[in-house]
Amino acid sequence: MQFLTAPDGTPLWVSEVESGSRHDLTCARIHALPALYPAAAQGLPTLEDVGYVGAGAGTHTPLRPHPDIPSPLTSDNRAHNRLLRCVRVLRERAGAELEQRWRALRHVTLSPGRIGAITKAALALNNAWK
Repeated sequence: MQFLTAPDGTPLWVSEVESGSRHDLTCARIHALPALYPAAAQGLPTLEDVGYVGAGAGTHTPLRPHPDIPSPLTSDNRAHNRLLRCVRVLRERAGAELEQRWRALRHVTLSPGRIGAITKAALALNNAWK
């Protein structure tokens, strides 16, 4: 399941659940990235973690050292990664907030279609709660 948050960490949107075992980037290409590319064209970046490397225009992921060069990252690259981590922590907090506030999301064993509906309901209740 993919979700988007506002810069202040407020959860805004959750995707449908994909059945089976799929990589985050595959799910993001289906559900989230097509809507984010126009925003990226207008200058609104999307901050992601390492699992989304290669997601496309407007997505910023942490920089990793090249596997053939054993040297550490430069100080500029380390600062870039540190800034990205500091901002992304708000997104992680939003996901944890949804899961911890709504008991129904903690240990779900339903079909994927029903999980999506429960998560969307929890998102609506969470945003109305604030």
